[in-house]
Amino acid sequence: MPRIFDNIEQSLLPALRDTLNLADRADFCVGYFNLRGWKQIDSFVDRWPGGPNQCCRLLVGMQRLPHEELRAALSLAKGDGAIDNQSAARLKKRLAEEFREQLTLGVPTNEDEAGLRRLAAQIAAGKVVVKLFLRHPLHAKLYMLFRPDPVSPLVGYLGSSNLTLAGLSQQGELNVDVLDQDACHKLAQWFEDRWEDRLCIDISDELVKIIGESWAREQAIPPYHIYLKIAYHLSQEARAGLAEFRIPRDFDNELFEFQVAAVKIAAHHLNKRGGVLIGDVVGLGKTLMATALARIFEDDQDLETLILCPKNLVPMWEDYRERYRLRGKVLSTSQAQRQLANLRRYRLIIIDESHNLRNREGKRYKAIQEYIQKNESRVVLLSATPYNKTYLDLSNQVRLFISEEEDVGVRPECLLKELGETEFIRRHQCSLRSVAAFEKSEYADDWRELMRLYLVRRTRSFIKDNYARTDTTTNRKYLEFADGTRSYFPERAPRTVKFALADAKAGGQYATLYSPDVVDAINDLNLPRYGLANYVAPSPHQPPTPKEAKVLDDLSRAGKRLMGFCRTGLFKRLESSGQAFLQSLERHVLRNFVFLHAIENGLELPIGTQDAVYLDERLFDDDVDAVAGTTDLFDDDDNQDAATPTTAPTPLRTEQDIKRRAAEVYDEYRKHYARRFRWLRASLFDAELAKDLKSDAQSLINLLDKAGVWDADRDAKLMALVALLTKKHAGEKVLIFTQYADTVQYLVAELKRRGVTAIAGVTGNASDPTALAWRFSPVSNHKREQVAPADELRILVATDVLSEGQNLQDCAVVVNYDLPWAIIRLVQRVGRVDRIGQQASQILCYSFLPAEGVEKIIKLRGRLRKRLRDNNEVVGSDEAFFGDERGDKVIVDLYHEKSGILDGEDDTEVDLASYAFQIWKNAIQRDPSLQNTIPALPSVVYSTKPHEPTAAAPEGALVYLRTAEANDALAWIDKDGKNVSESPLAILKAAACEPTTPALPRHDNHHELVAKAVTAIAEEEKSVGGQLGRPSGARFRTYERLKRCAEDIKGTLFDAPEFRDQLVKAIDEIYRYPLKQVATDMLNRLLRSGIDDITLAQRVVELRQEGRLCLIEQETETREPQIICSLGLRRS
Repeated sequence: MPRIFDNIEQSLLPALRDTLNLADRADFCVGYFNLRGWKQIDSFVDRWPGGPNQCCRLLVGMQRLPHEELRAALSLAKGDGAIDNQSAARLKKRLAEEFREQLTLGVPTNEDEAGLRRLAAQIAAGKVVVKLFLRHPLHAKLYMLFRPDPVSPLVGYLGSSNLTLAGLSQQGELNVDVLDQDACHKLAQWFEDRWEDRLCIDISDELVKIIGESWAREQAIPPYHIYLKIAYHLSQEARAGLAEFRIPRDFDNELFEFQVAAVKIAAHHLNKRGGVLIGDVVGLGKTLMATALARIFEDDQDLETLILCPKNLVPMWEDYRERYRLRGKVLSTSQAQRQLANLRRYRLIIIDESHNLRNREGKRYKAIQEYIQKNESRVVLLSATPYNKTYLDLSNQVRLFISEEEDVGVRPECLLKELGETEFIRRHQCSLRSVAAFEKSEYADDWRELMRLYLVRRTRSFIKDNYARTDTTTNRKYLEFADGTRSYFPERAPRTVKFALADAKAGGQYATLYSPDVVDAINDLNLPRYGLANYVAPSPHQPPTPKEAKVLDDLSRAGKRLMGFCRTGLFKRLESSGQAFLQSLERHVLRNFVFLHAIENGLELPIGTQDAVYLDERLFDDDVDAVAGTTDLFDDDDNQDAATPTTAPTPLRTEQDIKRRAAEVYDEYRKHYARRFRWLRASLFDAELAKDLKSDAQSLINLLDKAGVWDADRDAKLMALVALLTKKHAGEKVLIFTQYADTVQYLVAELKRRGVTAIAGVTGNASDPTALAWRFSPVSNHKREQVAPADELRILVATDVLSEGQNLQDCAVVVNYDLPWAIIRLVQRVGRVDRIGQQASQILCYSFLPAEGVEKIIKLRGRLRKRLRDNNEVVGSDEAFFGDERGDKVIVDLYHEKSGILDGEDDTEVDLASYAFQIWKNAIQRDPSLQNTIPALPSVVYSTKPHEPTAAAPEGALVYLRTAEANDALAWIDKDGKNVSESPLAILKAAACEPTTPALPRHDNHHELVAKAVTAIAEEEKSVGGQLGRPSGARFRTYERLKRCAEDIKGTLFDAPEFRDQLVKAIDEIYRYPLKQVATDMLNRLLRSGIDDITLAQRVVELRQEGRLCLIEQETETREPQIICSLGLRRS
């Protein structure tokens, strides 16, 4: 009687092995051949010598899937079944691809790797021969074994089992052994007939090649190839853009290669996602790139362009619009609130200096956002400083074209790893794949992951390292236009202008101001106008109206931030110029007395801006305490054409003069500028307000009396500047920067008084700064013919506010008149002249510092720093350096003119797609063959590179995979299996190596480390349906209670294995899939009824058993993560 092998009572695999142990050759016919399954029997075949009649012949049929077979059976266009040679070749190729794909599935193991290598060796040695039967689909599963046995030399096994793990050893199969020799001979002949069929094709060599190219290959892959494979896949977005778009011919000789790449990558983002942020650093040509990008979409999609920019850049953009034939309109951002509502539809919008739109609560921001949403406009954002204080600066910009809950396709994985999905949803109630979710994260890697979808950003050093060529005669780096014209990169050279502080007793004005007494006086100021919330009366006689209550609430939110800005602002004005500092003290006193006038006369208090952004000198160069410094405080354009009140024309010193002027100013505020303030009754504040206002005013009056009237003729710093302009750089163009409009006005007036000509000043109040920029730098602005020699400027004194976006590279000497607080400010300033087209070989960047050394400045700053910390006062962006010793080091390095200090950004600021693409591009330029080699590397391949481990960068493995949701994911796993990092940038840098880097033997547990990475990432990423909704919803509440129930019943009577198993499955399904409406309705009723956890769990299990719980996707294939590659890190 034949034996039945159903892999339940009897398994086929042991019987097959027993028979193979006595056999000397075999013929197998299977419908499917799992290459990894061969290892279960390869040890028996390995003993055979190989060759005809001494090997295993394996015949593989082209088995169809059931739905394909049904379709063929019911086909209306049935043929005769004949197959030609061309079709046979195509089928052979298809099966070869299926075998190749087999080896990219799942996670590799040491056993699979060894088994695959043995299979390849056995095929190569002729011990295994594999043929593909193509004449017709072949479902038969036959195992014929030939033994040197005179009684029963043939043994057959016939049934359903393929040569796979499941087929040989798992349930669901049915096979019998065939021992009757007549039947065995007939089966052997059946096999022989098919083996010798003309359409039975040998694929042995193909299988050896497939295994030899897979991760199981014998020859080690160079680590450099794995590094490039990572870069290749990470640069997918960049490569897609480069292949997808063409630059208009107008720009053929206008754009450098790096600019062409940026435009095409940006076009890909813009086309795919509706918006892009071009964030190249200062001087790399963002304006021209945005213009070219607009032309692409105007030409390809017939769009028209609206350009929103600061009012000082309108003339420049009008010039670009005309020169490059853009179809559209240029509009000042300040006009947006007034004009956008009635403007016709523009489907493409360029927003220049988009970092200025950081306050999404502002009227201007909302007007622009509403226009974009209403017209479904594509948006191009331009900013050299897209990120300033917080990551919200980034999200607020992209929120202009992305709605809060829009699915962006990625999640803040670092934050989710810390909190867990459920806790995140409980806390934040927003979609996991939304901008709102990223706004909850403080992890840089989360923001890199989001911004890689929208940001194109390269730094000067990145361009120099990757796009520039080297002049062999001068060793200078340069870029080359398409017509061969060169643009060289100049050297940035820090220089110091030293001026004497001198002794106060000897009449030195700066010595009087640069003293501990002055700093202590600033530190001791109460600054009540900037901390009004501290003075609100607890129980005023007449309670505040709702309108007043709203203003009071705003005061509470302003608080420490305003006070920190004001205190540091006063000190920075001292380090700008003595004249500006004394003016600020006078204005501060005057504004205090305006408040005192209101209090003493029972009038309403004029509350100025409570937004710290208006104290930020990067954006506003006016003194906020100037009487004129209330313009535009409330994002309101209605007043922009109104006359602006003037400041006190003469110094105010006596209290009588100050009181008189304060009364005049208050009347001006009330009569002409009431809408520029918010007004509160003085009775809403306690008596301490007047006391502290008077105390601060008297302290500052004492400082003013001690300093006296500023004498420009004794200004040592001014005299040093005059010498620099008239002697050292006489006749050369010089660009002078200061943070403050007061200092600009002071310098221009005093330099003119000393005979300096061809000079102008530019501040935030300049009517046409672009015209001044053209007069100062006509060549770089293509205005040489329009600017007469008599009108050309040699010296331009400017604040940072108005230097954005202007081409000033006819000049190569930059002067920082203020003492430096942060190196980034100096880097940005020198970037205004270190732009494309700069002809000088060296840019001189001067900084003013005391001749006596910088120790005194450092000590004075230290006193202020301590006060800020003691008060927990928040400071501005530049003062991020001021809070520690980094700011001190900047001064020392500048004092000693340290080279390289002005080079600025490192490449961590470059967007990931550009960074990865450049690695790929550089590699294929050096070795073009890699362009075919790397993409041809199959998935799962690995290598191991030498690595010098540190605590932060241990040995282990770098793993790159594509998740079930088609997202790229990377993980760095240490050799103990612990997660080190999931930062794509950090992992890409850790993988970096040279073409000559040797491949080391892998870690013994390399494949186990890869498996742990895959498991960790797969568990982190859930399906979109895994977002449980709002905490108040039935799905979230049910999930939480069932999880709690599953924990509570452990070890109780309810902890029956069957119920527990059903409950766990129900919890998993609720997490992964949305509820059916019937389940939602029932669960809402049950939850409202106050049902206990056990009963709720029982009802949910019943719903699942009835098929009424969740909407489960019916997928033909289970989505699995796909390993792209891995790279071991091992100490050499």
